[in-house]
Amino acid sequence: MSEVTFIDSSVFLHAYLRPRREMRPEEVKVKEEAKGILLRVEAGERVATTVVHLSEIANIVESRVGLAESVGLMAWLLSAGNVEVLPVSRSDYAAAVSVAKRRGVSVNDALAYVKMLELGIRRAYSFDRHFRRFEDIEVQP
Repeated sequence: MSEVTFIDSSVFLHAYLRPRREMRPEEVKVKEEAKGILLRVEAGERVATTVVHLSEIANIVESRVGLAESVGLMAWLLSAGNVEVLPVSRSDYAAAVSVAKRRGVSVNDALAYVKMLELGIRRAYSFDRHFRRFEDIEVQP
């Protein structure tokens, strides 16, 4: 599964959400990078995420953009053959809590890392600076 890239919720949030103020140039750049990643996924690039990250995306997109947009996004992600949605168990979360404490990252970032290691995924799309604390994976952009 090494050709698969983990896709973090931050990619979707940067692509879909709009600040309530004018965006700074660096924010515009991040938004365009996030949209570019999603265009590659739409074109068939293989990615993986977890059910937890999907839930995070659905809840935030619904609250900021609307129910219809959230439901449409989830329908696309769940039906796309190139998007693998990884299950999460209680033991996955226990391992993630341990990693989160050691690395000083959020539990969901640690969960992504735990699942990546479990499946041999060595690359992640994320705009979350905490992902950079995992030295043994490549983080893009």
